[in-house]
Amino acid sequence: MRVLTLTIAPADAGRTVLSLLKRELACSDAHISRLKRRETGVLLNGVRRYVTARVAAGDVLAIEIGDLPDGHIVPMAYPLDVRFEDEDLLVIDKPAGIAVHQSTRDPEELTLENAVCHYLGGDVSPHPVSRLDRGTSGLMAFAKSGYFHERLRRQMHTDAYARVYFGVAVGRVDPPRGVIELPVGMAEGSTYRRAVRPDGQRAKTEYETLSTNDRFTLLRLVPRTGRTHQLRLHMAAAGYPLAGDWLYGEEDRTLISRPALHSHELTLTHPVTGETIHLVSGLPADMRRLIEPPEDGEGESK
Repeated sequence: MRVLTLTIAPADAGRTVLSLLKRELACSDAHISRLKRRETGVLLNGVRRYVTARVAAGDVLAIEIGDLPDGHIVPMAYPLDVRFEDEDLLVIDKPAGIAVHQSTRDPEELTLENAVCHYLGGDVSPHPVSRLDRGTSGLMAFAKSGYFHERLRRQMHTDAYARVYFGVAVGRVDPPRGVIELPVGMAEGSTYRRAVRPDGQRAKTEYETLSTNDRFTLLRLVPRTGRTHQLRLHMAAAGYPLAGDWLYGEEDRTLISRPALHSHELTLTHPVTGETIHLVSGLPADMRRLIEPPEDGEGESK
């Protein structure tokens, strides 16, 4: 079980354990409630104490931040491209074509949750932080506990947790850079498709052209909010759907077998260590073929 400790500074003497849990260790009310029910959930100098207890300088407060095994995710073997790992966090480079969560339509389908659960030994339930669609590739973070997931979730859409995507749009995007701010809600009659609608949730996307050819534009996309399908929908609403986007544009498997979207860059501040973690994943081959002329011998450029 992962344990986090805090040595009480002189300035914090006299405070309650509850105050330290909330203010210094950023525990949610739900997490505190779970800790109080565990025999070793909250220890002060190695002894179980009520959260109303007051601390003295030099005391050591220890809390369990790991999850108890619940067995709701079945571990399944699958090769993972691990880009970063420590006691609390796992970042992988996700391939296109695999879902993050199990579907009720096919509960035996292999998903990233199953694969990460297997990688972590089968008794840790992974918590996806920045979810990606099945067809989207690239960097994706998993927290190894609900506590760490909540700490990262609070950082989302701030400078402490920033994501940058590559997208290949159909056509020559004009203007070449800009901001799309259109509210996103559910499309009428659908439980999956999204639509721009005035009663939707605020959504903001920044885009910048990196390169173009006569058919496509390679874009740098920065989501300032995290709505489902936001980048795909915003580019389609602007008149430039992503190549291969069967939901918001046109599917053409002779070009690419999935929406041309890739999680390229992830920067986050580690909530426990304070370390800045910056990772980059290059443009995948199927998207590169759309925007770059083929090498000699691979056919004529389009």
